[in-house]
Amino acid sequence: MSSLKLMKLLYLSDRESMNLYGYPMTGDNFSSLPHGPVLSVTKDFMDGSLQSCEGGWQSLMNDKKDYEIALQMGVQPEHLGSLSQADIEILDSVWDQFGKMNRWEIRDYTHELPEWEDPRGSSMPIRYKDVLLALSKPLEEAKQIEANILEAAELENTLAQL
Repeated sequence: MSSLKLMKLLYLSDRESMNLYGYPMTGDNFSSLPHGPVLSVTKDFMDGSLQSCEGGWQSLMNDKKDYEIALQMGVQPEHLGSLSQADIEILDSVWDQFGKMNRWEIRDYTHELPEWEDPRGSSMPIRYKDVLLALSKPLEEAKQIEANILEAAELENTLAQL
């Protein structure tokens, strides 16, 4: 699959998870790039500019070649154990809605999302609050959900350093 298309599908899945459950599936940071919104750390894994831990991205995915990416041979659903049933349902739903689009169609679709801003050749962070507001969440709810996401990420980072 095109790495651009995969990135857009993952972004839309995280976005839908926030819409339904108030938390992104990946916990990744969102950024506006020229080709639309992305998951920042996931993009770094895809591009090979960030090495994953043992059992992480590199153990599941082949290196990107000619803008295409694929699962490693032999990867089975049980290797993706951290996905909940709700996550799988979101992924299936996003695939049903967007899977038939090619990389340029899905890129163009994500350019229409209210939270994306053209970074003019650079990148800009997308705040969780802005995604939630684009999903029609009330401002106070969006602020609270964003605070919860950031607090959980800070706690996870603190625990990882122990």
